[in-house]
Amino acid sequence: MLGGALSGQGPLMPAVAAQTKVMNVVAGENFWGSLASQLGGKLVHVTSIVSDPNADPHEYESNSADARAFAAARYVILNGAGYDDWANRLLSAQSERGRKVFTVAALLGKKNGDNPHFWYSPSYVSRVIDRITADYRALEPGAASYFALRHAAVEAALSPYRARLKYISKHFSGARVAATESVFQYLAQYLHLDLVTSGAFMRAVSEGVDPPASSVAAFDQQIAGRRFQVLVYNRQTVSPLITTIRKQVLAKKIPAIGVSETIQPPRATFERWMGGQLDALGKALSHKRSSR
Repeated sequence: MLGGALSGQGPLMPAVAAQTKVMNVVAGENFWGSLASQLGGKLVHVTSIVSDPNADPHEYESNSADARAFAAARYVILNGAGYDDWANRLLSAQSERGRKVFTVAALLGKKNGDNPHFWYSPSYVSRVIDRITADYRALEPGAASYFALRHAAVEAALSPYRARLKYISKHFSGARVAATESVFQYLAQYLHLDLVTSGAFMRAVSEGVDPPASSVAAFDQQIAGRRFQVLVYNRQTVSPLITTIRKQVLAKKIPAIGVSETIQPPRATFERWMGGQLDALGKALSHKRSSR
């Protein structure tokens, strides 16, 4: 449930509701869907397509319900950069007249082959929030003031999340961390953590292929030498290799924390989900410090 600041109520709500039809919005993934819902308040109905916490989003296959949602949507938000290519066929089908499509990768100047996990970059998240609000206001000019209020409410709701980011960056800048996938890469960069895992290893695991043998050997050596303070792994992808790495890391008494690609639990808000993951990361980094 959303807090009071995000209830969608406000001084302009009665007048806006009487004049504005609720806008159908489709988000390819629930992390963007959560933000789109909060930014739109009572004037949008958001359907998030990829939301299963037990599935790998990279392997998603669309269905007839997705096709109906796309056809009825006036506004579509996709991640892009190859992450949700399954949506291309749905976009080509008959659609709501005047439908607007926003692709996050295009906003950021990213392309297929780039790391597509943009929602793990706080800077990118801020740009997406601004763009969604601008698009809502363009689609419904008469509700521009209401969407401005929603934008301010979302910014306020993100304050604790941003406070956690600031704390970790201030207290653990330069800490050596390892990651099984590129999902954590943008956040590590933002927090000024030293991500020691090779890019080739992280990309391969993210794409569901075997990483180069040399990168696996290097990872083994880093574990054996306890050359990093925390391991971050993607709990939505499971493979024998990652299971083995986690066991090796825990045997060395190195903290290991799981992150996810989609919001867990699915009904949580973006900021509550990310805040919980940042809390776990901060605790793991603090554990290493206190055990010295």
